[in-house]
Amino acid sequence: MASSSMSSSRGSSSSWTPKQNKQFEDALAMYDKDTPDRWHNIARAVSGKTAEEVRRHYEALEKDIMKIETDQVPIPNYKAMANGRGYGNEQRLLKNLKLQ
Repeated sequence: MASSSMSSSRGSSSSWTPKQNKQFEDALAMYDKDTPDRWHNIARAVSGKTAEEVRRHYEALEKDIMKIETDQVPIPNYKAMANGRGYGNEQRLLKNLKLQ
C-alpha cells in the first residue's frame, strides 16, 4: 500500500485531468478485478497517480454509478440551461433539418 508521503508527492487524488481519466479508463479495461496487483498496474498506466489514488478514484466512480442507477441523481433540465447553445439550440437546428 502506498505511503501518504508517496501519495502527496505523485499527485492529488481530488484533481484528475482529462488525460489521467482517459488513462484510468483504458487501464480499467486492461486490468480486471481478478488481476494481481490491479491498483499498482493501473497506477503505472496513469501518470502522476499512486495505487491508493486510483483505488479511491474507482470507489468514487462506483458510488456515482450506484447513485445514478438508483435514481438518486436528478435529471438536468436542459431547456432551462440552454442559452442559445446546447440542447435548446440543438432542438431548433433539428427542427429545420431536412433529411433526403
